Amino acid sequence: MLDTSLQTPPQTAVPTMQRVRGRALVVMGMNGLKDLHQSGSAKAMLPRVHTKVPEVVFLNTSGGLTAGDQLDYTLEVEAGAALVGTTQTAERAYASVAHGADADVSVRLIAGAGARLDWLPQETILFENARLNRRTCAEIVGDARFVSVESLIFGRAAMGETLQTLHLRDRREIRRNGRLEFLEPLEIDAALLAARDHAVTLGGARAVATIGMFAPGAEALADLVKQTAQEGVSAGVSGWNGKLVIRAMAPDGYPLRRYVARVLKQIRGVDLPRVWQM
Repeated sequence: MLDTSLQTPPQTAVPTMQRVRGRALVVMGMNGLKDLHQSGSAKAMLPRVHTKVPEVVFLNTSGGLTAGDQLDYTLEVEAGAALVGTTQTAERAYASVAHGADADVSVRLIAGAGARLDWLPQETILFENARLNRRTCAEIVGDARFVSVESLIFGRAAMGETLQTLHLRDRREIRRNGRLEFLEPLEIDAALLAARDHAVTLGGARAVATIGMFAPGAEALADLVKQTAQEGVSAGVSGWNGKLVIRAMAPDGYPLRRYVARVLKQIRGVDLPRVWQM
């Protein structure tokens, strides 16, 4: 009779989880599309639009980000051309295992001399225990105009979510002719969330956004933007040396989204891409 109690118990294998690997690249020239690459879960769609400026809509087909995922987006508009880039929906950063790897997202944006590039992704929604490391780098040349927005939502108010644990590193940098024009490093962890109601942290906000315009004369729009108001949203506006920067916060994502949409229409003079459903 076999006595299994004397045998060494088998080692329990740690399952290898499948991770997202995605890369999408679009290059637009004066006469239309110059290059297109997409692989893994990253897709780049070019919808038919009724304006002179083409649009690129990036999509992560995995439905969200978690530990160890990697996404890489590149958007380039050549000298004299124009392009609007956005995302198909809000990106979601889901829970990762304790002390697990970060989800890693890299966004590279390039605008040649005389070009117009608008980077208008929809919100990033962060869930409890999310770990996200994102870096957005823009390289603009000469008199190119660059408009960008980044919105973060810390849990969904409608679902009663209040985040307690999170690890977010979100670095944004903009260079013109190789010279650093704007740098915004952001890091949020459990310690900061515990002090979220303090005026020097989140001020009790659940949603925050940064809007920027970098172009000759952009600072002249500051007074116009200062007149824009949205119930429940507090915002600060700065304009100087060809730069316009707006930072806003709100207790929920919806009023912030409405404010962001209004400001973007003011400074761009045109409607948002159709995927931005209000």
